[in-house]
Amino acid sequence: MDNSVLTNPTNSEIPVDLFVSKKHPGLPRGDLGFLDSAGNVVFQVTHQSLKSASNKRVLLDGTGNPLLTLCLSNSGCWLGYKGGKAEENQLIFRVKRTKNKLTRIELEVFVGGEISTEATCDFKVKGFPFQKSCSIYSGNDIVAQTSLMYKLHQPFPKRGKFRLTIFPGSVDHALVAALIVIFLD
Repeated sequence: MDNSVLTNPTNSEIPVDLFVSKKHPGLPRGDLGFLDSAGNVVFQVTHQSLKSASNKRVLLDGTGNPLLTLCLSNSGCWLGYKGGKAEENQLIFRVKRTKNKLTRIELEVFVGGEISTEATCDFKVKGFPFQKSCSIYSGNDIVAQTSLMYKLHQPFPKRGKFRLTIFPGSVDHALVAALIVIFLD
């Protein structure tokens, strides 16, 4: 299994903010976009135009090249594959939903794809999808967080656009973006 997508982190010594929205002039209608502070598209998520369109997403970089393919399996686990095709030899990670309540979701991420009863997860995602709020943990360390964008004199923030803060560390930003897509689905 080639995990090079996960082992090429961006070397940044400060947290990186990306803004997540479906409404941006540079995106096709309905596609989810991850934008930097200048408004440039860093990542884009498209639905595959197959019969199972709701079960497959492709994470593209800013130039439109496929980085990861996300597929929902029949068992309810999300599978992350390198590139634009879901080929078994390109499997990078599996995501299992451990808590699914109306207001709270928890996910466990297993890099390398194997889920067994004694295996420990590599990452955990915990949060509240309605509030677009979650934290991604690696052990006890926070890797990334999302939050709504509050403004002065606006008692209720809009939920159509929110902030993703990725903290410095050894996790690739594409993996974090893929986990946010899975969390929101």
